[in-house]
Amino acid sequence: MRVAEPNRRGSQMGQLEGRVALITGAARGQGRAHALRLAREGADIIGIDVPSALPTVGYPMATAADLARTARAIEALDRRMVTFECDVRDGRGMTEAVDAGVAELGRLDIVLANAGIGSFSAVEEMPDHVWDEMIDVNLGGVFRTVRPAIRHLKSHGDGGSIVLTGSVAGLKGIRNLAHYTAAKHGLVGLMKALAIELAPFGIRVNAIHPTNVDTDLIHNEPTYALFMPDRDPKTVTREDVAPIFGGAQLLDVPWLQPDDVSEVILFLVSSAGRFLTGVSLPVDAGNTVR
Repeated sequence: MRVAEPNRRGSQMGQLEGRVALITGAARGQGRAHALRLAREGADIIGIDVPSALPTVGYPMATAADLARTARAIEALDRRMVTFECDVRDGRGMTEAVDAGVAELGRLDIVLANAGIGSFSAVEEMPDHVWDEMIDVNLGGVFRTVRPAIRHLKSHGDGGSIVLTGSVAGLKGIRNLAHYTAAKHGLVGLMKALAIELAPFGIRVNAIHPTNVDTDLIHNEPTYALFMPDRDPKTVTREDVAPIFGGAQLLDVPWLQPDDVSEVILFLVSSAGRFLTGVSLPVDAGNTVR
């Protein structure tokens, strides 16, 4: 466990002052962007990530250095961040991390179940272990994130907000992504059930469904090889694939920035979204209606 201590330079009050947010996949990408956005609004952060490779993932995973970099960025904002290196598939480890984070920061108000992986395979050719790892991380890992957090959200009696990171693949089917699509569709069902269970406690549960986001999940050699099979993926650039990605959206954009998603997250967890629960919210530049 690492605790980033605040500098206390007199930050202004924000929308989330006094709140604590749990974020998985916090080392980089969307998770880091969400942590920074919420911290700018006054939240302290419990950040979890796993600095190790996964056998079915064809791109480098986040590192311990990435997680430490997020913590330093939070510290620079005069907020606290407690970090844990834990695999979201590890139920006992996740419970211990959540409990320790809450013990350090005093409470829990927001849960962003953001950690996830990506890989490609046609169903006919997909080995069991590729399917299993995808479902276990992208669906089971969300369950194991939320489960230990619920009693902490209930404990202070002020309600709370849970946001599950889905995908446009949770709202429609996408070829070569059946395992990813199944996991993200599963999140929608989990979200709806949680929204019903937790509403009596003032805890809201929603899911966001981004289109492609400018992170390592899409910018990697396996993705480039799928989209441009006649090219050596090592020679493919972001500029080469931008028109292909852009063709998926109605609006003229190849991919969103992580900060674009963070703004929607902030809306959902703040008082502005206080009457939204059980909602699947596309953040997709028109992808799902194209």
